[in-house]
Amino acid sequence: MNTTISSLKGKDVLTLIDFSSEQIHELLELAKQLKQKQQAGEMYTPLAGKTLAMIFEKPSTRTRVSFEVGMTQLGGHALYLNSNDLQLGRGETIADTARVLSQYVDAIMIRTFAHSKIEELAHYADVPVINGLTDDDHPCQALADLLTIYEVRKQLKGMKLAYVGDGNNVAHALMIAAAKVGMDCAVACPVGYEPKEHYVAAAKEAAAKTGATITVTHSPEEAVQAADVIYTDVWTSMGQEQESEQRLAVFQPFQVNSQLTKYAKDNYMFLHCLPAHRGEEVTADVIDSDHSYVFQQAGNRLHVQKAILVSLLS
Repeated sequence: MNTTISSLKGKDVLTLIDFSSEQIHELLELAKQLKQKQQAGEMYTPLAGKTLAMIFEKPSTRTRVSFEVGMTQLGGHALYLNSNDLQLGRGETIADTARVLSQYVDAIMIRTFAHSKIEELAHYADVPVINGLTDDDHPCQALADLLTIYEVRKQLKGMKLAYVGDGNNVAHALMIAAAKVGMDCAVACPVGYEPKEHYVAAAKEAAAKTGATITVTHSPEEAVQAADVIYTDVWTSMGQEQESEQRLAVFQPFQVNSQLTKYAKDNYMFLHCLPAHRGEEVTADVIDSDHSYVFQQAGNRLHVQKAILVSLLS
């Protein structure tokens, strides 16, 4: 099987705002090809001799395993580094860390809190920097979401995605991703928990070029009306644990349950970036139903990240 590679050499993957619709479609096409190779048992090791540094200031299951396995399958090597493994945890500057790591590795993936930290890391690094998650954005997850929707529905443009819950990093990335591929996106959040205006504006700007619509509402029913896809995330993210009790109360009307899903299309898809808290943001009868594709979605993190790595380093 021939592999069509879209070169992103010299580019960082910090947010999908920086990517054109064409680049996103090319990454999705490459991810599909790499997934087919793996399913066929075909060895493909274009990154032999390449090394990825993985910095984790937030713990992870899917991000760590998918990037590490992805590099191994592509013939490369991944280094797991948490704050205790680096001088970052002892006061070394981000700029110095970026410069030093650039002497050793071919790319850096970081999963951290402030988005400004990854921007600074990318500014000073001489190698590509990939956003494994920040408080503001989650581009790798959004690409996996698009791939999953396409696999199931065979289209993206003209479909409607409803996101219900906290206007967080996942919501930000989804709005941008949807807008770039011409998918309508409606985000329903409680008052005071809306997505950041910067991301809403960027999504609407992209949507104007693709014919999509971006809506932010306080009504879950309005968002889910005639939706092809319903998506939610945990109500309390890492770093927000002290707000947990308050959030449980505020977000209760935004639970994805059998009553809310009646507003969607009969064949709606349910997605969740995981980990899920059954009984909080989603009921068990929804996430464990035939409408749910959350594990296919989780598996696709591997394939889109392999596509990113190949595009950056091959």
